Amino acid sequence: VQLQASGGGLVQPGGSLRLSCESSGVDFLNAMGWYRQAPGQQRELVAQRLSAGGSHVADSVKGRFTISTVSRDAAKNTVYLQMNSLNTDDTGVYYCYGGVNSARGWTHYWGQGTQVTVSS
Repeated sequence: VQLQASGGGLVQPGGSLRLSCESSGVDFLNAMGWYRQAPGQQRELVAQRLSAGGSHVADSVKGRFTISTVSRDAAKNTVYLQMNSLNTDDTGVYYCYGGVNSARGWTHYWGQGTQVTVSS
């Protein structure tokens, strides 16, 4: 299973970025989403979408970030994170993930991370 993330970069406060992450090698994902990790802090959930319906967005980004997913075929799924009105607190490494829920519980697969820097 591979997840390839892209779209990070340097942006000024108030700007926008769009992250994307494409999965391959797995037929079905029960969830896809994004975590981020700021320097010296723990990784935190930013947003996720469930295949059964529904999505979750962290309070800190609600109203500014939007998550969406596209399934092109059975083995390729893409998750997007549209980030608007960025501020310096949004700086960090953003990791996409795909989750599979089986009888053994959840298994998460991770992308390589993409750096987002918000600075003037």
